[in-house]
Amino acid sequence: MDWDKLRIFHSVAEAGSFTHAGEQLNLSQSAVSRQISALEESLKTPLFHRHARGLILTEQGELLFRTAHEVFAKLAMAEAMLTDSKDRPRGELKVTTTVGFGSTWVAPRIKEFSELYPDVSVNLVLDDHELDLSMREADVALRMRKPTQPDLVQRKLLTVHYHIYAGAEYLKRYGTPKALEDLNSGHRLITYGEEAPAPISDVNWLMTAGMPPGQKRDATLQVNNTFAIMLAVESSLGIAAIPDYMTEGNTRIVRILPAVEGPTFETYFVYPEELRNSKRIAVFRDFLVRKVADWHF
Repeated sequence: MDWDKLRIFHSVAEAGSFTHAGEQLNLSQSAVSRQISALEESLKTPLFHRHARGLILTEQGELLFRTAHEVFAKLAMAEAMLTDSKDRPRGELKVTTTVGFGSTWVAPRIKEFSELYPDVSVNLVLDDHELDLSMREADVALRMRKPTQPDLVQRKLLTVHYHIYAGAEYLKRYGTPKALEDLNSGHRLITYGEEAPAPISDVNWLMTAGMPPGQKRDATLQVNNTFAIMLAVESSLGIAAIPDYMTEGNTRIVRILPAVEGPTFETYFVYPEELRNSKRIAVFRDFLVRKVADWHF
């Protein structure tokens, strides 16, 4: 099987079109199409269903894509290990975590890391759904729960606490609640919504805190992202429970009901066993551990 054609097939299957794959490969749409047709001819089987809205893999195409994806993931792993065989850490480090944690806690600290290790290029992938480290969708994950996969190396990074916040203008207009019971009427609440993230248990605890069993408060806004919740609180739309890592140094929101603390959860630094000796991962892990130790909230 021709290696170049397989590489082009893999890009087309991921992109879903000849045009988008061509842009990634710096090839024309017609050149990509010719390579795929030649691959299909050599295999004597169609790999894609072609229609006006794009491309869909055939059953045979799905089989080839899964195999190719695994091969390219292993090659990327080998490349990372070869790169890390040098004394100085260098190369790309792909890090994934949630949108909220990555935007508000990790991203502001990348500048200092880049100054310490200028040869390491950080690719920060923010997604509230967990990426598959075993398939090299990322090198490192900062997870909001303890991983269960046996082939992942893990280290506890920090304990996350939830507290209740509101915008200053909101409090001027609606008043500052003195007890949880004050939230039952006359206040506007913001919640994560029904699609709460599975790794975080009871993320909507504010909706039931202090309420009789089986009852909950109504929400003015439901949004499936903690970063968006914080922005809504900043705009003085309402009151919400926000993790402390998002509120560090934020003067646009005010902590209320200080005696009330929500559930806590652990955050873990996770990476595949195959990258245990990676210098890039080691320096990034040690850097984050130092930042957590220095973090006074």
